[in-house]
Order: sequence, then C-alpha cells, then structure tokens
Amino acid sequence: MGNRVRGLLPKYILTGACLAVLLSAIGSLRAHPTPSELAAPSSPKARQAQQPSPTSQPATSQAPASPAAPPSPGTTSPSAAPQTTPPAQPAGLNVVVLDPAHGGTDLGARGTGGIRESEIVLEFAAQIRTALESLGFQVMQTRQGNQNPSFDDRSAIANAQRGAVFVTLHIASTGMPGTARVYVMTDLPPGNDATGLISWDRAQAPFLSLSRKFGDYVQGFLAQRFKGSPNTVQAAAVRQLRTTAAPAIAVEVSSVAVEDRAALDRMAPGVADAIARGASAFRPSYVIAANPGERP
Repeated sequence: MGNRVRGLLPKYILTGACLAVLLSAIGSLRAHPTPSELAAPSSPKARQAQQPSPTSQPATSQAPASPAAPPSPGTTSPSAAPQTTPPAQPAGLNVVVLDPAHGGTDLGARGTGGIRESEIVLEFAAQIRTALESLGFQVMQTRQGNQNPSFDDRSAIANAQRGAVFVTLHIASTGMPGTARVYVMTDLPPGNDATGLISWDRAQAPFLSLSRKFGDYVQGFLAQRFKGSPNTVQAAAVRQLRTTAAPAIAVEVSSVAVEDRAALDRMAPGVADAIARGASAFRPSYVIAANPGERP
C-alpha cells in the first residue's frame, strides 16, 4: 500500500505543477484581452461593467449652465424700452400749519376753575395733528409748548411752505357751550405796491376765496358734530389771518365759560375729525401752479 502511494505521489505533484503553470498562462491571457473581446464583450456582466454608472459623469462632460441671474433693481436690460420721465405735476395741498393761539404770558380767555385758553388749544392741537397725519398730511405747529411766538412768526411758518393751509385754534370767552365756528378774514384790497408785490399785512388777499371754501368744508363737518353750530363760515377781522399767504381759517370753540373743563375736553375728538375731514375734502380744490410766479 505504501509503495503504491509513493508511486502515485510524484504524478500528483507533477500534475499540480503543470496545473499551476496552466492557470498562470490562462491568467496571462485574460489580462491581455484580444481585439475581438474589446470590441464585443462576451458576457452580459462584462457589457454592464463597461457601461458608465447612471450616477457617474463622463470625464469630458460639462456641468449644466446656470440660469441667468435676474437684473438687480435699478438696472435696465439693453432690450428694454427706455423709460421717459413723467411730466412735472402741480403741487397740491400737503401741509397743514396748526397754530395754537396765545401761549407764554398770554393766557388768552380764562374761565372758572382755572380754565385757560392757551392750555386747552395746545391739547386740541395734539388730537387734530393725529387726525390729519392719519389722512396723509404733514403737520407743522407754530408752538409745541408754552411759548408765545409773534403774529408775524406764526404767519412766516405757513408762508414759507408750498402747498399749505393755516388753521389757528381758539377757545371763545362767550358763546353757546358745545358749539364751534369757523372764521375767515374779511375782504382785503389787494394793496399791491409799484413793483406788483403784495404787502405783508395784506398777504391773505389773494387767498380769500380759497380760505372761504376751506372754511365752509370744516364748518359743515362741525355743524354735523355739534348741534347749534352755524352751517357756513363767518368773516371777521382776525389779526392772525391777515398776514398769512395761504388759505387760512380760525376755528373757535365755545367756551371757557363752562363750569366743567371736561365739557371742552370731550369736544376735542369731534373738532379734530371735522378739521381733518375738511382739509381732505378741500384738498382737490387747492392746486398750486408749478410756476412759482402764478397764483393759485
């Protein structure tokens, strides 16, 4: 038995060596595929291996072009039609100058219980300002606290504006409590000098008709809110209106003779609403010409 195994063993070793040589030769052949194998893979797996993965990109491919960024604000596309500048529009009513009357050492009308006109009109002005600003008006005041600007200084604030109206606020010393009335300046002769300029103390003359229209709007709304108030504006020689070169009215609330100041305080919202609505209604009627030399 042992001799038989020894006789066969060299054959198996030789056969194994030959097999190794054969496998090495085959491997060498597989490492160098023939041109036909390169042209036509022999198996589906080989064909799949040569195809690019769906997720891979060929080395020569380019990334897709990014979409063009939209033009930044303020830039114009070369192909866009040129924009033309709109013609200049006439300036309209934009500013309301509120004038709380009196102030400082000038207390105005005084009533029982320490009621002072100069204090009450300042509080009315605060509510009127809020109502006007809510409708888009710019509001300027001739005084913010307990000062007493001169008549000319108050008028100068309005005269320096373009597209403005002037409202001076007063509390009457007498009159039916709970009522309010609007005054405009009495008729004034033009009073032009040799140069054609209007003198300062007749600055209101060219604006009398506009002042009356503005006053009628405000008075109409006051009459709706406060029973007993007149329906139309009244004319009076109000010093503060005479030197104002703009539509100008005086609003007077009655009166400091009330026993309880709260009665006046309760009128403030209604007065503010009437003035704001009156200014808004008057707005389309007041157009200032674009040429400063033209009159409204």
